[in-house]
Amino acid sequence: LSPGTKMSCFTFIKVMMILFNLAMFLAGGVLLGVGIWVNVDGESFLKIFGALSSSVLQVVHVSYLLIVIGAILLVIGFLGCYGAQKESRCILMTLFSVLLIIFIAEIAAAVVVLVFTSLAETLLTGLVTPLLKEKYGMNDAFTQTWNVTMTEVHCCGLNNYTDFNNSYFYETHGSYPRQCFGVSPPLAHPHLRGCLPQGCFKQILKEIKTNAGVAGGVAAGIAALEIAAMAVSMYLYCRLDRK
Repeated sequence: LSPGTKMSCFTFIKVMMILFNLAMFLAGGVLLGVGIWVNVDGESFLKIFGALSSSVLQVVHVSYLLIVIGAILLVIGFLGCYGAQKESRCILMTLFSVLLIIFIAEIAAAVVVLVFTSLAETLLTGLVTPLLKEKYGMNDAFTQTWNVTMTEVHCCGLNNYTDFNNSYFYETHGSYPRQCFGVSPPLAHPHLRGCLPQGCFKQILKEIKTNAGVAGGVAAGIAALEIAAMAVSMYLYCRLDRK
């Protein structure tokens, strides 16, 4: 290719990278804003959007996830826009490194969840079960999140109802959470009749495997975008080295 053609190709890729990362930056800002909004004032969010769809209500329970994803998109979008605009090799390499770390982390998480299921269950048990015993019934946000999860997935605890044994909630109320009994709440004295035996981990894993095609397609799309962003950032990095 002639120098002019190479320069035109470089300019086109640079402009496309700026536009793509600008869109990512704006999307991250929106997600971060929504996450903060529903975390600080969830009631007003429900009043405005609650009637649109029952699925929208679930946004209230993933506000922290929205904040984290929004912040990550903001950082990636800013690095991509600024690095391409200023033609900064340092920032482009930083962007490539951040994307590579995220990509590796996603692959590792997928392998642990889908291949090493027992290992994932052991790790989650060690992390989540103590939190259930200490925070369920004490922390409103944590309690609400688990209530929605147990109601929607029809499960009890992470592994089963025994996760609530000797917990703050059980010691305070003398009963397992009513979500553990399905639609009908338990009677005055706690007993296990009608208590859901299955834990949420196995139920969620079952749902993931049932919808593996959709989840795999989404994951593949995200991975393709990340690979493309890494390839473009590395291309610009190498081209700047030759200028």
